[in-house]
Amino acid sequence: MPPKYESGTRCWLPDDKESWIGVEVISKTISGEKVTLTLKYENGDTLPFETTITKLEREDSTLPQLRNPPILESTEDLTSLSYLNEPAVLNAIKMRYAQLSIYTYSGIVLIATNPFQRIDNLYTPDIIQAYAGKQRGELEPHLFAIAEDAYRRMVRDNKNQTIVVSGESGAGKTVSAKYIMRYFATVEKVTDQLVVKATGDDRPHTERQILATNPIMEAFGNAKTIRNDNSSRFGKYLEIMFNKKVEIIGAKIRTYLLERSRLVFQPPSERNYHIFYQLISGSSDEEKKKLGLLPVMEYNYLKQGGDPVIQGVNDAEEFQATKNALRIVGIDDITQSRIFELLSALLMIGNIEISTGRIDASLSSDEPSLARVCALLKIDPVLFAKWIVKKQITTRNEKIISSLNKQQATVVRDSVAKYIYTSLFDWLVSRINRDLCAETVIEQVNTFIGVLDIYGFEHFKRNSFEQFCINYANEKLQQEFNQHVFKLEQDEYIQEEIEWNFIDFSDNQPCISLIEAKMGILSLLDEEARLPGGSDESWINKLYQNFDTTPHKFFKKPRFGKTSFTVNHYAMDVNYESEGFVEKNRDSVPEEHMNLLMSSKNDFLKIVLEDAQIMAQTLAPHGSSLTVATSAKTRVINRKPTLGSIFKSSLIELMNTINSTNVHYIRCIKPNENKEAWTFEAPMVLSQLRACGVLETIRISCAGFPTRWTYEEFASRYYMLLNSNQWSNEVRDVCDQILKQSIINYDSTGALDSYQLGKTKIFFRAGMLAHLEKLRSDRLNSCAIVVQKNARRMIERNRYMKIRDSIVAVQSLFRGHITRLWARKFLETKSATLIQAQWRGYSARKTYQKSREGIIKLQAIIRGKSLRNNILQTRDRNAAVTIQRAWRSYSAKRKYKSELRKVVIVQSCVRRFSAKKQLDQLRVEAKSVNNLKEVQYHLENKVVELTQNLAARTKEKKALTIDIEGLRSKVDQWMSKNKQTEVINREMESRLSSIQALHHTHISEIDAKFNLLKCDFDSTSEILNQLRDENEQLKATIETKDGELEASRGFLENEKEHNEEHALTIKKLESEVEKLKNQVLNMDTSKSNFNGSASITSIARSTAAAMVVGGHNIHHNQATNGFINGASKRINSKRHSITGPLHDGEKDNSSYNPRPVSVIGVPSATSLNHSIRQLEYYEAEEDSSFDNSQGINAEMERILDDGKLLLSEVIQGLIINLKYPKTSGTEEVSPKDVLFPAHIINLIISELWRLGYVKESERFLGDVMQAIQNNVMGFNGEDIINPGAFWISNVHEILSFVSLAEENMLDNESLLSEMGEYEFGQYGRLLALVKMDLEHLEFNIYHAWMKELKTLMDKMIIPAVIVSQALPGFITSEGSRFPKMPQIFSREPLTFTMDDMLSLLNKVYKAMRTYFLEPDFMRQPIMELLKLVGVKAFNDLMMRRNFLSWKRGLQISYNITRIDEWCKVHNIAEGVIRLEHLVQSAKLLQLKKATMEDIEIIYDVCWTLTPTQIQRLLNQYLLADYEEVTTPEILAAVAERVKTDHNNTLLLESTSLDDSGPFELMEPRLLSKLETYIPAWVQVPKVRDFVELSALVNSQNTAAVQQLHLQESYGEYQTYDDDESMYEIEETGEDYN
Repeated sequence: MPPKYESGTRCWLPDDKESWIGVEVISKTISGEKVTLTLKYENGDTLPFETTITKLEREDSTLPQLRNPPILESTEDLTSLSYLNEPAVLNAIKMRYAQLSIYTYSGIVLIATNPFQRIDNLYTPDIIQAYAGKQRGELEPHLFAIAEDAYRRMVRDNKNQTIVVSGESGAGKTVSAKYIMRYFATVEKVTDQLVVKATGDDRPHTERQILATNPIMEAFGNAKTIRNDNSSRFGKYLEIMFNKKVEIIGAKIRTYLLERSRLVFQPPSERNYHIFYQLISGSSDEEKKKLGLLPVMEYNYLKQGGDPVIQGVNDAEEFQATKNALRIVGIDDITQSRIFELLSALLMIGNIEISTGRIDASLSSDEPSLARVCALLKIDPVLFAKWIVKKQITTRNEKIISSLNKQQATVVRDSVAKYIYTSLFDWLVSRINRDLCAETVIEQVNTFIGVLDIYGFEHFKRNSFEQFCINYANEKLQQEFNQHVFKLEQDEYIQEEIEWNFIDFSDNQPCISLIEAKMGILSLLDEEARLPGGSDESWINKLYQNFDTTPHKFFKKPRFGKTSFTVNHYAMDVNYESEGFVEKNRDSVPEEHMNLLMSSKNDFLKIVLEDAQIMAQTLAPHGSSLTVATSAKTRVINRKPTLGSIFKSSLIELMNTINSTNVHYIRCIKPNENKEAWTFEAPMVLSQLRACGVLETIRISCAGFPTRWTYEEFASRYYMLLNSNQWSNEVRDVCDQILKQSIINYDSTGALDSYQLGKTKIFFRAGMLAHLEKLRSDRLNSCAIVVQKNARRMIERNRYMKIRDSIVAVQSLFRGHITRLWARKFLETKSATLIQAQWRGYSARKTYQKSREGIIKLQAIIRGKSLRNNILQTRDRNAAVTIQRAWRSYSAKRKYKSELRKVVIVQSCVRRFSAKKQLDQLRVEAKSVNNLKEVQYHLENKVVELTQNLAARTKEKKALTIDIEGLRSKVDQWMSKNKQTEVINREMESRLSSIQALHHTHISEIDAKFNLLKCDFDSTSEILNQLRDENEQLKATIETKDGELEASRGFLENEKEHNEEHALTIKKLESEVEKLKNQVLNMDTSKSNFNGSASITSIARSTAAAMVVGGHNIHHNQATNGFINGASKRINSKRHSITGPLHDGEKDNSSYNPRPVSVIGVPSATSLNHSIRQLEYYEAEEDSSFDNSQGINAEMERILDDGKLLLSEVIQGLIINLKYPKTSGTEEVSPKDVLFPAHIINLIISELWRLGYVKESERFLGDVMQAIQNNVMGFNGEDIINPGAFWISNVHEILSFVSLAEENMLDNESLLSEMGEYEFGQYGRLLALVKMDLEHLEFNIYHAWMKELKTLMDKMIIPAVIVSQALPGFITSEGSRFPKMPQIFSREPLTFTMDDMLSLLNKVYKAMRTYFLEPDFMRQPIMELLKLVGVKAFNDLMMRRNFLSWKRGLQISYNITRIDEWCKVHNIAEGVIRLEHLVQSAKLLQLKKATMEDIEIIYDVCWTLTPTQIQRLLNQYLLADYEEVTTPEILAAVAERVKTDHNNTLLLESTSLDDSGPFELMEPRLLSKLETYIPAWVQVPKVRDFVELSALVNSQNTAAVQQLHLQESYGEYQTYDDDESMYEIEETGEDYN
């Protein structure tokens, strides 16, 4: 055995104020048998403690209790303490409470210490999520861990579970039970994991009903007491029922021992049940008037306790919550009003004033309160008043009525009120059970989890019947608890196959037998209660006679007085006053009152009382009837069950239920009497630990092997106690070697005494771990000494080496100085010699250079003269060649022009001759009569033609007007050209004069050439004069034309007056044409026939308005161009339908004009109109082109008529069977390879709109969008990365197309007048609808995409960011600490690493970049994924235990740095902000934590973290062996800051995997052109044909538009004579060039 009480040993001494106080042994003196220990208190005082060696060897109980090592003092599980004694347990709970940790394990028990402060951050849905699916021990102790353990065992073993929540009043039992119920109602099983369900109104109805039972039970069964503001005055067992699918389907409530006396009496500073105060505060004025409610202090039943207000509680709000809860469980407002009537009547019963005479009591039926009560209860006031002051005794032969005194009458009055309230409470429970546990629910029940919220052991100054029953129940529960703990202890020993002896523990069965045996206390009490004259005095005497005459271990008679008795309970001895025991046990209402109440006209009251009687019969124990044998006959006497017998039977039933289930225990502790937040009173807590059986559990554990460690944990901590050469590959062998070298395991008898090796664990006796900790500390200290020794050796050696190096350096410097002096002298001699040699060489070189330079200059002069002569000869030769070339060119040009002029003169003469000849012939013909007749005939025909074609003439008039304007513009152009010619003439004159002056000055030898040029100039002047003459002729011609036009206008005006009748005829014809057009519109043909010039004009306009889709730029919202516009008339304005012609039952939509939309690139309105006029002028020349275009449109309509095939190809070829461009290749992907599905869909939509297939376009778009969504939804995991990004980009491309159509529609004001208001509205409606659907589709794809990405990322976060350790040299103990034994601590390889996470981010980013998503959009998913990483990793880090260390902080910082680098490389530098909490948590782990200054630095550095989060990280921090200990004082100071801080956030709000996060729609793209590109591998023949036809039509239209622009820009106007055409062509070419 290890030595004890040596110097430095820490231990505990009893203390009156603190129960136990810590001391340290500073010296140990042995004098023979006597031993003196000098103990030092924490405040520095010393105390001698005398004992003997024998006591030390026997470990006598009078010795100071040994204290645990610091590492174990604030352990989460008390059973892991090395010394399991009373002060160690108390100190562990106290230290954890000071660190704001209110939960502590003690084996299978969870100890919950009431903080007396709301700490909602411990019970948030995120905390529930953290504990869901976790095994007990993985996270910190918590209520949810117990609930989760119960749930897992129920699912795994298919066995019912029970959670027992006990503790004294004010310990927090009700709140604990409430949170456990909330846990079960909040989580659900999905496969093998538990996930958090919806909260609030989104929960299923059954779970909402279960949670609604809490406010109802608290309102009707809880009250304010001195110890607790919300004390449960009854016991409750709630069974939460599950079906085979592990779904909550119902619940059932059982209640025990409601404190009835509280209704009529409350001690000072206490209140009645909450419902009465809620009713008065929360009722409206109308309800108060109806119920006759008075202020609280006017009711005798409410004013006894004093102040009726609970600080921080609003009774009115609580009343509304109670009413809402009643509605949820199925109690409607009418029934609620009936309940409130009964409550009002009960309050008024307490105000009934009973008068007294000399002896008897009296009560008038007119008493106001009594009248009000009878009115509410609808009973006879005379009989009610009578039987309050009278009683009736029934004998065999007669009934005797006697009067009661005032005290007895008051008891009767109060008993009626208590009975009605108890019945109402039982009815509420029954009604809730009927709704939550119907027959259909019972049939589906597979298992249940029961939550028992029952009162703890009670001991007051005055204890009565209620305390006796409560302590009796706790005796039964403690017995079951001891047996359960003992069984678990023995089972574990058997399972681990270790040697053990039977553990003896104190069994409280004798105490239970004293209470419930056949002649026990309860049996005698029932017997006395059934006697008519039974009294408390008679009953107490029977107790004395039965138990005091023969000494009983658990029953004591007081030394003084004969009205009390003492029971030796397991927790302590409790003295009970017998007064009131018999009457409370009877709990009876006089039969007369029962009959009166049952005869009430209040139906609800009768229902409540009937249910109460049925429930009483159900709960009545067996043997409540008595068979009496007489001489005449045998009769059965029905005995009314007493309260004690009912409680006993219900308790036995409860114990049977508990024993049939797997039990979990929660012991609630009240830390102080004054309900002060975070105040710990050690004596009070210690008494509760004794009362709740925790210390008894520890005593049972100490009898065996209380401390258990797994082999891995033991070897990981104590491996240094074994030399490394003894390490092996088996961890069990390593542990065995450590123990053999460290502990003597055998006692004097040779039995295993100190430890035993099990199958998976090592079992230690109490104190063994402390001994091992001391050995470990000594070993580390010795190692530290070795390290210090070597460090000091190195320091001194380094110092010596520095001194030696300094001396060597000085020596070398001195020797160097001497050597330098000798070297300097040597160098000076050598330098002088060198200078002389250099001077002599310099003189010789100077002479040589002078001679050499003279020779070179002479050579240069000779060579220069020769070269200059050659240059002059070459220049003269070149000048002569140039003059010859110029003269020869001039001679040839002059000869050519002379010959050309002669040819032209000959031509003009010949032409003039033939023209004169023709003129003579025409003069002869003009003189003949026949010619005059022919002219007259032609004129008559012309008149008729003008008459019949008035519309055409009018149109021609407009055309002539336009031509006039055109001619005038061309005249202006010619005038401007004339001016330009004059300017050119002047410029040429100035140029010639300058050339002439230059030639006279510099070139006198070329005078002849100058003369020739002068002649050329003269000829040019003649040509210019001719041009001027021609301009004059053109002007004259224009004036002539103007005259002719004026004459034509006059003629037309005269003709207009004669043709009004013809105009009427034309209008009739036009109306007939319109009818014919309407008939054509209703025909289901593939073409439309166009007749007349009007049709040709419409086609021309449409042709001018069309453009080629592929290869033409599309300008966005420019002043002169548009993208999608409506034409005034369509090529085919009929209504198409994919489904065929209209049926009889369908509405004819021929009057509906679909929006005429086309993909166009048109000029401005003015230039477009001008182009149309030009097309009308040339329409005759373009008939063949028009016919070709009509044929292509007809072929496109034929394809569209078979729309299902086209749609099928689009869905199958462009969506379902599409091969997505690879994102991992090195080759860049072009936009057309990515966006071609959107481009083709846009093209088809455009053509559908252009050709009038509007309804079909809606169907087409709807089917395509649905196909895209279904296709994307069909992917999961990493398979969705590329499809998701691909279709987001393509859908946005389609959306941009539609958005641009809508924008241009709104910008085009002329479209409204051309289309009409109705058609324009339908056009806008469809565009808006399609745009909205596309936006929704884009969001849906993004949502599905992000959901899968977040699911992928969610699996990686914890292994990659938190668990992975990528920095070598800083691996924590989770890795192998044994080089020779890698498999001892080998763990399963990480499922994911940081490389996997960054690879996922890379895939997402590359997919978005490859598929040309906007940079702003690309940030959205990355930021959302990083937010998920930050929140989940931080929350996991906060919930980790035995994990946090500075090495972990370093590893996490490294992982975060990798994420930060990735963000910076991808231009998302702000992404690390999403990880700010995690970054600062990692910093906190790496910072020093030894002093308060260090803590202040932590608060400054980790400014984002809340004090609660900082406190949790510090509490969970694992100190390394070489780190300074963070003292309890520092942790307490950190906890104090948490108490004063209002922000108590612990976990960040979790990010739902189903939530895609904020989605900002991208701005529409600036579309430059629509590609018609389709990859060769895409099998869509119909779509290809359609695209090619569309491209062909648009290419023809584009060519026409380009020709119009060319003609408008340059024009052609030729009015020259044939003999002058040569000059006109030449001049025109010169001008335009």
